[in-house]
Amino acid sequence: MLNSLTGTVRGKSSESIYLQTSALEWDIAMPASDMETLRMGEEYRIFTWLYHREDSMRMFGFISEIRRNTFFELNKVDGIGPKAALKIMGGIGQEELERALETEDLARLEAVPGLGKKTAQKMLLSLKGKLVSRGFVQEETPYSDLIQALVEMGYDKKSATEALVYCEKNIPAGTEPAEKEKLLFKNAIVYLSGIS
Repeated sequence: MLNSLTGTVRGKSSESIYLQTSALEWDIAMPASDMETLRMGEEYRIFTWLYHREDSMRMFGFISEIRRNTFFELNKVDGIGPKAALKIMGGIGQEELERALETEDLARLEAVPGLGKKTAQKMLLSLKGKLVSRGFVQEETPYSDLIQALVEMGYDKKSATEALVYCEKNIPAGTEPAEKEKLLFKNAIVYLSGIS
């Protein structure tokens, strides 16, 4: 499976870029906001996903793995397919989307072109705590890096934070910071896994 393509941008349409890699030119569908960051004639690494059905095939591309992950998560929401996911991502920036989900800002989500109230509500239910990148952290905490690592493992932000707060109580006073971080991370995983 293709993970990424590195090539030169040779053209753009309203929904795609044309990326030249050696003798091949790829037609890659991208969110408008991602396309805006690309300059004609310059080389980029584009993270890809191939959509393949019996009667159609389409390559989707993103400027980062975080953006591609957002696309995957949006596709899991009932009523959102690949085209709708691209449109949503083109109508709201990554940090703004994360902020809207984390703060449950339904009005901001409804303002995204092509996103109605019902779908916005489904997004809140499905994605809260799942789209936390280093781009948006609601507030800096002593656990920010550990929370991020746990989120990347599939745990939601709220549960990760609660686990770390709980586990810190069992770390002996005077433990060296580096050792404390290791113990916290290990114990939080055990806690979140429901293992006592």
